[in-house]
Amino acid sequence: MSRVWDVPVDDSTRVRDVRVAAEEASECAGLPPNRTATAALVATELATNLLRHAEGGRVLINLVERAHDDGGRAAVQLVSIDHGPGIPDVAAAMRDGYTTTVAASLGAGLGTCRRIANDFDLHSAPGRGTVVMARIGREPAVRNQGPPPPGPRAGGVNVPLGRAEHSGDAWGRVRGGDRLTLLLADGLGHGAKAAEASTAAVTELRGMGELPPAEILRSLGRALRPTRGAAVAVAQLDLRQGQLNFAGIGNVGARLRTEGRWKALLSHPGIVGAQAPASVPVQRVPWQEGSLLVLHSDGLPSRWTPPDDGVLPGCDPAVAAAVVLRDAGSAARPVADDTCVAVLTADGVSRHGSGA
Repeated sequence: MSRVWDVPVDDSTRVRDVRVAAEEASECAGLPPNRTATAALVATELATNLLRHAEGGRVLINLVERAHDDGGRAAVQLVSIDHGPGIPDVAAAMRDGYTTTVAASLGAGLGTCRRIANDFDLHSAPGRGTVVMARIGREPAVRNQGPPPPGPRAGGVNVPLGRAEHSGDAWGRVRGGDRLTLLLADGLGHGAKAAEASTAAVTELRGMGELPPAEILRSLGRALRPTRGAAVAVAQLDLRQGQLNFAGIGNVGARLRTEGRWKALLSHPGIVGAQAPASVPVQRVPWQEGSLLVLHSDGLPSRWTPPDDGVLPGCDPAVAAAVVLRDAGSAARPVADDTCVAVLTADGVSRHGSGA
């Protein structure tokens, strides 16, 4: 089970809390001291920006596997989320040392964060707020390395109920030949036992990249029997056929955006590892340039409104997931469970990102 850190940033004392959380996450990920210091610097800058420019927000820190270059080893993913005014001039904000305030600056800024992070991206919309994402891996970032390789990308964010140490949800991806598979698991209940079930699902997925979704679910049914079980959705992109194959058991939600329209993909009742149906139909839908798939656990409201935002398919998937998380939630309806959002994008490369 991996730790999850959800740190509210509503006053200056929280900046230290975010930095300490980043250092703890770096230790859990096994980052060397120089990269731990990088994560701490980025965390401090993101938290400071939330106070200066958005009157607060939150920083989510997850341990994730980078898609390239790090050999599957854990990286620290930091995501700042706010409901502030947005960034009026993103290009200017991305310059090293840029600040719109008179107050003293760290001298870092978003531009430097982008330069020292292995992966970086942001999404900002006037009146809706800003999401900034940085991933810190074991090796220093390579400057001027250019955009990530073309092709589909997967990512996500994970939030524990009540800022607990572990989330009962988990997401994972695996590549096998011409197939890219994205999985989201919601362990029954929440807390450590739920996390044990969802983590088992993600761990088992790593050896199933060549299997179709229905077989993956059957294999997971056997693997999760020693646990309390989980709701699981499996979305597999067949790159050769240009087709998305989806199968799900339990209450994991799925929405597909293609040609500017959103379509719900349906899961079937049951619990993987406990009360799963003998067979699950597989939905097959075309996958096109600009397509975007969102998987989410039931921590998100069941009737959330998908964003009408043509920019999201070109964002880093973790940024798109955080935008969905922010805009689908409501302070008037606090969540009653862990919340995980995972996103699969077709091919877009962010205008502001680096790495992938």
